[in-house]
Amino acid sequence: MENSETDSVTVYIGLGSNLANPADQVRSARTAIMQTPGIKETAFSSLYHSPPMGPQDQPDYVNAVMCVATKLPPIDLLHCLQRIENNHGRVRKAERWGARTLDLDMLIYDDQLINIPELIVPHPGLAERAFVLYPLFEIAPQLMIPGKGNIADLLAQCPMNELRRLD
Repeated sequence: MENSETDSVTVYIGLGSNLANPADQVRSARTAIMQTPGIKETAFSSLYHSPPMGPQDQPDYVNAVMCVATKLPPIDLLHCLQRIENNHGRVRKAERWGARTLDLDMLIYDDQLINIPELIVPHPGLAERAFVLYPLFEIAPQLMIPGKGNIADLLAQCPMNELRRLD
């Protein structure tokens, strides 16, 4: 039996890249996500420029946040996002927070708290990362983040530092 449109959940996805023309990588990933059966984009933030979070001997990042409606279960969506990363040349290295062509993070999956070996949602670093909070606030200023609270309150505790919106 086919699910009805009302069975969709709201999911926020963080997109980031700092290799191979990062803005184009993020835009291309957006298109790939929109073309995935069972996923419909409902909002997309501006692109943001941010310094690398990890080793500083890598290029700066371009980040954005996308809101989608989907009927895909969390693990199926995760695997879909990982396929898109791989199709964009993502190489998974042991180095934490290293340079990458594409990073897609499931930030929020409806109002669910998920903590399994393969997936933690809300994303563990969401509340401390300007490059996530500012684009997320841009598209969902009233958002309540499960287990974390109101996005406006989180944003008030997170300085922009060197984050800037791209025109």
